[in-house]
Amino acid sequence: MPATVRLARHAMNTRFELVLHGEDPVALRAAGEEALDEIDRLEGQLSLFRPTSEIAHLNARASREPVRVTPAVFALLQHAQRLHAETGGAFDITLAPLLRCWGLLGSTTGRVPGPEELEEVRTRIGMRWIHLNERDLTVRFARDGVMLDLGAIGKGYAVDRAVEILRDAGIASALLHGGTSTAYALGRPPDAAAWQVAVDGPPRSPGGARPLLAVVPLRDESLSVSAVWGKAFQAHGKTCGHVLDPRTARPAENAVLAAVVLPSATETDAFSTALLVVGGAGHERIGNLRPDMRTLLVAQRPGDERLACEARGVRLETAA
Repeated sequence: MPATVRLARHAMNTRFELVLHGEDPVALRAAGEEALDEIDRLEGQLSLFRPTSEIAHLNARASREPVRVTPAVFALLQHAQRLHAETGGAFDITLAPLLRCWGLLGSTTGRVPGPEELEEVRTRIGMRWIHLNERDLTVRFARDGVMLDLGAIGKGYAVDRAVEILRDAGIASALLHGGTSTAYALGRPPDAAAWQVAVDGPPRSPGGARPLLAVVPLRDESLSVSAVWGKAFQAHGKTCGHVLDPRTARPAENAVLAAVVLPSATETDAFSTALLVVGGAGHERIGNLRPDMRTLLVAQRPGDERLACEARGVRLETAA
């Protein structure tokens, strides 16, 4: 008899949930637990806040000397470097000093820094300061004060690695999501041609209901959603989102939500952030970076409940 197993675990400062379908519930549970164990392991390797992680080790030493990392972490940093170049700097893993400057590094309270403070911190961000030596698998920061934060790519990377484990275990039908912001659909559910994942828009009022924007069919694909309201704070009568634009050193203001669909969760995680940063002016360019990319971009004018939605390959609901 077909079985369904549901598992959940807290990791990477979010809740991961997993639904698996198959014939053997024991095998399903074992594979699911192994996948979640891999996410736990990667948190210990990639977390900015764990002093024993490879990223924390880099942040502590790489401005003084080349630091060797594992092949997997080196490959991930290379991938991040390529994505930074492809997005024209809209995706950037060196934002930790800027997040700290805005009071958003490990906090949601937020603060507005002064112009001089912003100008100083801008001298310490940018992938130009990260030197990757492929021969030795070493990383060197070209100046003091540089810090890496993989928060905009690490969750997607962990989802991809977890899905690899499920595939290796012979799992053909599963849905995994981390904090509802990145989901991966492995195969299809038993009773449908694809998994159906909803994308909700911004609340129409503080604490109010969120309108349904789209229901996205996924099969062996990932969907990532980036939005400004999840950890926003108020300052000087203005809402400041937690997603910062590396090019301006200020909160992203060109969109309120961006969603990206691709076969790679690592890339949907990064590209959804980049698309939120560039907004409508860069939608076509970002959307053309991969031939199979589907996107949804939402903008909202202050004081206007109407949403301006741009969709490429995503069918909007009438409620949008």
